Amino acid sequence: MKDNVVAVDLGGTRIRSALINEKGEILARAERETLAQEGPEAVIGRIEACIRDVARGTEAISIAAPGPLDPWKGIVHQAPNLPGWREVPLADILHRTFGVPIYLNNDANLAALAEHRFGAGQGANDLIYLTISTGIGGGIISQGKLLLGAKGLAAEVGHITLEPEGPPCGCGGRGHLESLASGTAIARRAVEEMEKGTETSITRLVEGELSKVTAKVVAQAAREGGPLANSIFKEAGFYIGLGITNLLHLLNPQLVILGGGVSKAGDLLFDPVRATVEARAIPSIKEGVKIVPSALGDDAGLLGAAAFMLKQDSLARCGGILR
Repeated sequence: MKDNVVAVDLGGTRIRSALINEKGEILARAERETLAQEGPEAVIGRIEACIRDVARGTEAISIAAPGPLDPWKGIVHQAPNLPGWREVPLADILHRTFGVPIYLNNDANLAALAEHRFGAGQGANDLIYLTISTGIGGGIISQGKLLLGAKGLAAEVGHITLEPEGPPCGCGGRGHLESLASGTAIARRAVEEMEKGTETSITRLVEGELSKVTAKVVAQAAREGGPLANSIFKEAGFYIGLGITNLLHLLNPQLVILGGGVSKAGDLLFDPVRATVEARAIPSIKEGVKIVPSALGDDAGLLGAAAFMLKQDSLARCGGILR
């Protein structure tokens, strides 16, 4: 890896950056709101500012971005939680601004890489990582290598269809895992019930303002014993468990890691997830598979972006670099 690299984690809610040295140590960090509704140009301006917040000069920049994207050409094809992001040549734009090599890969892929190298996935050559946040993303380590697929679009697990006539997804489809169990979906389900007049402590927590309902608020209500909030988390956990069951049958991993903001709900989420997998997965496939929380938390994307640039690491010998 270069002596010092700037890593950026672009999310639907926050842009986070860090200056990281060759040992993977974070030397400086910064954060800004994404304000995604303002469109790609404004968001890219904030990415550039966030980079400057941690370094005025660097030898390379690595970006963890939502997908689908092309890691070889550095293009974000579509980001459902970033309005207006269609075929955005992010790597080329940043290269013109900073004049250094730009690496780009899917945020969940890079988080999987980080967990494998530094976190809960150390020692597991076959693992699945899911990030459950504004949306749902995934990353897969198979036989010790990051799985990208023919076009770099593998592991878009948030867009597995579970309910063909289910709620609309940001990508334009319906009934995807993301539209059923993401933080956005959890908040939407609560608002739907509140609009029907369902009594819930969530109303008190947001002082009656539906715009303030978030998955974090729903989790707080669930911890306080609210039946509606608990039901919503059980439903989300069921769908995540269903998605994981499908992935177990397809990939036969040793380990499943759940990260992202919604995973911080702890047992509210993990209990129904594990119960669903236990009830539905083939015994010989589920045997010995652990479903665990991320060990790296919010730093997974940043550390994964840095790890992606470790050229001596066989896991990083994929994806693109713009020179």
